[in-house]
Amino acid sequence: MSRLVAGFGCRGGCPADALAALLDQTLHANGLKRSQLVGIASLDRKADEPGLVELAAQLRVPFYTFSATELLVHDSQLSHRSDTSFAHTGCFGVAESSALALAEELGESPPRLLVNRQVAAQATLALAL
Repeated sequence: MSRLVAGFGCRGGCPADALAALLDQTLHANGLKRSQLVGIASLDRKADEPGLVELAAQLRVPFYTFSATELLVHDSQLSHRSDTSFAHTGCFGVAESSALALAEELGESPPRLLVNRQVAAQATLALAL
């Protein structure tokens, strides 16, 4: 069974249940299980984001964060580059970049996206191996 990591981008105040719904929908659509998840990640400025912190606790997985500079390393692997995201965060895609950064940190070299950016009203999600 593959070890998965989830990268999230979200608006401030996005509730854990909205993040969990996006995660569960994405996992189900791709024939994957929550039990395969070994961590979630986002941009460092989201380190205290209540919804992300709560989701990690619910899933019983670590929550990792990365600086925009660390996320830019994965720029060439993104399925979608957002100038708006860059203007707000300093990287072109938080969800995909953070998933790739975490996969690499956990020893996957080179990291690869399994599920490209999925978009919901308040959040984005990507899965990497």
